[in-house]
Amino acid sequence: MEDLPEPLLADILTRITRASDLNSLSLVSKQLYTFEGEHRDAICIGCGLNPATEALTSLLSRFSNLSKVEINYSGWTPSHGEQFNEHCLSVLSSQCPLLSDLTLSFCSNIQDASMAYLARCTKLRCLKLISAPAISWCGLSLVAVVCKHLSVLHLVDCIAVSVDGWLAYLGRHGSLDCKEISQYDLLKFGPGWQKLQKFEFEINGNYWMPMSLDPSYVPGYPYGYEICCENLKDLRLAHIITEPEIGLRFLLGKCKALETLRLEYVIGLDESEMIALFQRCSNLKSISLWLMPLHCHSVNHGFQFRTPLTNGSLEALALSCPMLEVVELTFTFCDPDWPTEIGFTQKGILTLMQSCPIRSLVLNGASIFYNSGMKGLSSCQFLQTLEIVDCMSLTDAGLDFVIQAPRLSNLTLRKCNNVTDNGIAALACSGKLESLTVIGCRQISQEGVHGAAKSVRYSADTESHDSLKGMKVQCPGD
Repeated sequence: MEDLPEPLLADILTRITRASDLNSLSLVSKQLYTFEGEHRDAICIGCGLNPATEALTSLLSRFSNLSKVEINYSGWTPSHGEQFNEHCLSVLSSQCPLLSDLTLSFCSNIQDASMAYLARCTKLRCLKLISAPAISWCGLSLVAVVCKHLSVLHLVDCIAVSVDGWLAYLGRHGSLDCKEISQYDLLKFGPGWQKLQKFEFEINGNYWMPMSLDPSYVPGYPYGYEICCENLKDLRLAHIITEPEIGLRFLLGKCKALETLRLEYVIGLDESEMIALFQRCSNLKSISLWLMPLHCHSVNHGFQFRTPLTNGSLEALALSCPMLEVVELTFTFCDPDWPTEIGFTQKGILTLMQSCPIRSLVLNGASIFYNSGMKGLSSCQFLQTLEIVDCMSLTDAGLDFVIQAPRLSNLTLRKCNNVTDNGIAALACSGKLESLTVIGCRQISQEGVHGAAKSVRYSADTESHDSLKGMKVQCPGD
């Protein structure tokens, strides 16, 4: 090993992604120990440093070229020793001159004044603070003013951060998941919306339960939606209510440059507005729709209990978004015995698939999709990756059809309980699949998936409904 040239060693290291494997490799020889230390660019540090300052100093002296550092003190107890503190932050900023991505999780001892140390990190582009109760806008401003390259600011449970102060300093990207911030507060971002390219907003909690209210709703709030967000390329709204005059509905009408759109259990979607959005977004490449049935008004049929979007939305996508490559459709609380609870139909989904160059499709809880739908997918020229989740209507015959798709190479089956080892055997005979993932499919055995693809992942464990559907259940009092 000691005779290997450095470029070859560097190439070997780039192919090893697990930290435990890198640590083992560094123990092989003194040369590899030194070389691995010099070339590692990312590290995650837990609460086992004791004493924290001295241990961190020693650790960072070995890794001199770190660009990404995560400090995670989740689960810390006094038995672990002292908390990560301002002295640790000083050591980190002084010994990591290349630092561009920093995450501090559950570092409750970090105060506003300590953030001044990050002024040394002139290359800092991404700062994530998770459960940092002592940090306010005063501390964030010390970073925002000095770190000119800062473009990603991600705050989770930063309860001391005031909206009025820091929204005006957000850079090109914003990911917001903070307590005490309502959808209306975001209007204070004002002209900043014009530069924003990526935006995420999510509310945690059981807001979808009967009689619950949107926790960000502020009665009588004096709001106005005359703002510009035409440069927004990536939009994610999750677990919010967008009834007329409530919430972030204004975004859906003004972001013409969208390339990625994710709407996860957004209550109050209006189909006419969605169709108008799709007709403007010719650059849209990826869409993710997580939907649940609600009481929706239809001009022709009055009130119906179904998901808010219908084939009209899919038709608008097919006609107006010629660059669409990634589609995810997730349905929850839809009774398989009542297919009309899903506003889409199998024909509508297939029309979209055959009209756009879609290479990746996820169908989750699509009880309207049958083996005949799989036959339709077999003629999709661009489909490479297919994930079928919670689909009781899929059987072995459906797999026989879909494996005929000319470019299909990656298949995932989760909770598809009517697919058996016989269907998997047909996949193995085709020899087409690069990867196969099977999770919680009770009629498929571990022996059955053997040899079905070059890379196989198998688990018999049954996933919970919340896990399958991306639900976030918040217990009372949380």
